[in-house]
This record gives sequence, structure tokens and C-alpha cells, in this order.
Amino acid sequence: MTLTLQQDGAPAHHAHQTIELLLRETPKFIRSHLWMPNSPELNPANYHIWGVMQDCVCQTSIQDVNLRQCLVDIWSGFTQSIVDDAIDEWHKRLQA
Repeated sequence: MTLTLQQDGAPAHHAHQTIELLLRETPKFIRSHLWMPNSPELNPANYHIWGVMQDCVCQTSIQDVNLRQCLVDIWSGFTQSIVDDAIDEWHKRLQA
């Protein structure tokens, strides 16, 4: 399987060590300067669903470093309306 990794504008994605690792391990990744930071073509999860997840995480008191399990629990609790809202938001971005 061939993977293509797309970089966005996150500061950690510009770190020299990160770029070196990606060049070595995933040579087909798309660097941030080759991709618009707010591209409407991205998956709806990049805009709406991750924002909803962030809001849920910030409202939850995490007692340990098991953030992964916290995210899995939040994702499992999503209703269809959250996904529908994400798709509606995506359509608005495509029209813009």
C-alpha cells in the first residue's frame, strides 16, 4: 500500500526533524507550501467533526494521559446529526 501524507499549517509540521522523518519514511507526502491551508476539498472531518471533538475533549476532565481512549469514546458517542452537520458545512465550503 502506498501512502500519501498531506501537511497542513501546524507549526509541528514545519519542524526540521518532522520534515526529515517524512522525507525518509513517507516520500510522497504533500508539503504545506504545496497545499492551500483552508482547501474546501478536504474531508469534512478536518473542519467540523474535529472541532466538535475538540469541544468535547475540552469539556472533559482527563485524569490520565489516555487521550486516545477519550477520543475513541467521544467518536463512538457521535450521533448521525453531527456527521450530517459536517457534510452540510463541507458543501458550504465547496460553494465558497
